[in-house]
Amino acid sequence: MSLPASYDVKTADGRTLMASFYGPEDGVPVIAHSGTPSSRWKRPSMLETMERSGVRILYYDRPGYGGSTRQPGRTVADAVADTRELADAYGWDRFAVLGGSGGGPHALACAALLPGRVTRCAVLSGIKPTLKPHVNEPTLRPQLAENATEIMRKVAAGGPEFPTEPGRPARDDPDAMARLRATFTESQDGWLDDTLAFARPWGFDVETITVPTAVWYGTNDQAVSADQAQWLLSHIPDARGHLYVGGHLPGQDIYAEIYDWLAADRQA
Repeated sequence: MSLPASYDVKTADGRTLMASFYGPEDGVPVIAHSGTPSSRWKRPSMLETMERSGVRILYYDRPGYGGSTRQPGRTVADAVADTRELADAYGWDRFAVLGGSGGGPHALACAALLPGRVTRCAVLSGIKPTLKPHVNEPTLRPQLAENATEIMRKVAAGGPEFPTEPGRPARDDPDAMARLRATFTESQDGWLDDTLAFARPWGFDVETITVPTAVWYGTNDQAVSADQAQWLLSHIPDARGHLYVGGHLPGQDIYAEIYDWLAADRQA
């Protein structure tokens, strides 16, 4: 197996956060918040672009994912304390944040609540706040378990790791299987707690964000509708919108564009 090295950080309340680094060591510091569900381990299709970028990206497992301790009842805003502790652990006084899909709200929380430390905030295919008081753990957990079982059934039948990136069967790739197990089978607590957190008040107001923020969204996103990006753009002061041709996840050219934007302050 050739997965990137993992590093653990102990939080003030005794939890463990697991993280991995990508990109050049001298790149602009970025703390990235993965989608829902996901883990700190990224697919090979993403690695080359990160290594050629001007950013040093720390991807971490949110509580309940991968190797990170669960934090039951967490809110979206609780990600801010973890982000601060990760930054402090690696001596990053100033850093940018990136959030994809379900990671978007967590990146926005950092932009809103850490304005003295966050330099820029990039959101890719992010969601807007939507209160869903009927969502609860007893009904949600079996639904997620069923979804995870179906995903892994397709993998066992010879499917690829990611549906839009067909390639050799994931079952034949130890790294792919490790990423899939970390995301779908070892625990669904992170996925569950993310979904519950999105359904409740996020714990901050996006209209208070003052750091430069940009939102990327696709023309054919079947997972997150374009009106959610438009809501973010209309409520985050001075946010810039970037529409790309494609679905929920873009091609590597768009990721390169995002990384360049996050590193723009150093390049200026």
